Amino acid sequence: MPYHAPVDDFAFILKHIVDFDQLRETDLFADSTEDVTQAILTEAGKLSDEILAPLQRPGDLHPARLENGVVRTSPGYAGGWSAIAEGGWIGIAADPENGGMGLPMTLASAVNDMMSGACLSLQLAPLMSQGQIEALEHHASDAIKDLYLPKLIAGAWSGTMNLTEPQAGSDVGALSTKAEPKGDGTYAVSGQKIYISWGDHDVAENVCHLVLARLPGAPAGTKGISLFIVPKYLPDDAGNPGVANSLRVVSLEHKLGLHGSPTAVMEYDGATGWLIGEEQGGMAAMFTMMNNARLGVGIQGIGVAEAAFQHAWAYATDRKQGRSRRENASGTITDHADVRRMLSTMKAEVFAARGIALCCAMAIDLARATGDAEWKARAALLTPINKSFGTETGIAVSDMGLQVHGGMGFIEETGAAQFCRDVRVTAIYEGTNGIQAMDLVGRKMMDGGDAAFRLLDEVAACASEARAILPDLGEAVWQACETQREATEWLVAQSDPDDRFAGAVPFQRAFARVLGGYVHLRAALADRGGAREKLARFYITRLLPEYEGLLAHAQAGAKDLYSLTDDDLAA
Repeated sequence: MPYHAPVDDFAFILKHIVDFDQLRETDLFADSTEDVTQAILTEAGKLSDEILAPLQRPGDLHPARLENGVVRTSPGYAGGWSAIAEGGWIGIAADPENGGMGLPMTLASAVNDMMSGACLSLQLAPLMSQGQIEALEHHASDAIKDLYLPKLIAGAWSGTMNLTEPQAGSDVGALSTKAEPKGDGTYAVSGQKIYISWGDHDVAENVCHLVLARLPGAPAGTKGISLFIVPKYLPDDAGNPGVANSLRVVSLEHKLGLHGSPTAVMEYDGATGWLIGEEQGGMAAMFTMMNNARLGVGIQGIGVAEAAFQHAWAYATDRKQGRSRRENASGTITDHADVRRMLSTMKAEVFAARGIALCCAMAIDLARATGDAEWKARAALLTPINKSFGTETGIAVSDMGLQVHGGMGFIEETGAAQFCRDVRVTAIYEGTNGIQAMDLVGRKMMDGGDAAFRLLDEVAACASEARAILPDLGEAVWQACETQREATEWLVAQSDPDDRFAGAVPFQRAFARVLGGYVHLRAALADRGGAREKLARFYITRLLPEYEGLLAHAQAGAKDLYSLTDDDLAA
């Protein structure tokens, strides 16, 4: 079943959910007119439909492989990368001074959503470059910017992120990779990194690695970490790829999914690198890339969910099985109530997650365009919610899509299982969803919950106004919002961090549920009597009530968790 980019959904959300006109009123994004926006969405949709989507199955069936030290990518991937690069899509949000389009992250997110739905394995490559571009824009020297940014933005070179080591996963401070000054402004980087997405390949002429390492005498832990850019080929005097650097691909990981994406074990043996940012300032610089990736990973989940829904819908509208007593029955399995429940759930979840993601991207853009601290706090608050809910939506919707297929979903030839396999890692990388939840209830609540309360005030105001127009929907969202507010008040009053952390995941999901209700309510108000109001009614009536059980879990504290001893759990 061919993928079809949901261009109309993006146009609707930009206009009616996130109020994209706010960005057009700023000096920084005044050029993002309605015509420009529509042209971007339309052209990105064509790229996704016509160029990238046909690469989805070949990447799974013919994985990237390592041959005599050279990584060979899946059939057609080089052409797909070229199409992305030549269209300017890698640098859509990058600074025009270096060849970027300078467009809002909100539009870049919409494009990444479409590309993820078309072919997630390939979309990972430009996403990695986009994160590296942002990190270099904020932290690199002018000389590094002048050399690397134009080539990364043009797609001639690609970028990676090297954090994880065999003994240092989420605990990045435990890394052992070292960097020794060479006396000429460069450093010799030595160590091994694992799980490096697109760590090597044959689609671009150079691969630029951002590597976390520790300088001699640096303190232990994250405070002693620095960041270096280490290219596969050292640039010559003209800035072109020259001699090979002292690094290699040890192996490619054998993964559950994303077979078209080469995930490498990288070894650096005195490889030449250049410092990015200040000495021992590596985590601050890397977090710029990681936060970019956290937004992007949530969006990857949503893109895959969209594709999985489309795949299931096409199958369901063609599959004839059983008989329905309903008038004007189609004769397909869409006549059956449970199948309609699954399809409706899939569609409603995708819309809710997409709305939350673009609200997050808008906050990032408005913080940058206005310098307003409240927008910066809003972006920080929404980032873990988007990352978690977007990826959980991808996993749940893909799983439900497999269920819609019935026994055929378990057969690889239908392609339904690939969505499940490909998207599963998104809840793990860039900080597991549990870590995102702990960040939300910990660091993001260090303001006493002010950013959360301001967001809930907006939800409550919309719901209050909706009571006069759509009374049942407005009341349901208002009640959910107030219950979320009470839970947040309870949360910030807890002095024991374990009492927060024990319920962090259900708290985070409940917050997403409430925000999803807000997204759907705004859609219903903009499309009275239409398909979007009907979908909103489904979400608010059937899915939103989940928040009550989640918040009961969130406020249960940690005592019962620790009353279960290791022996109790092992029994």
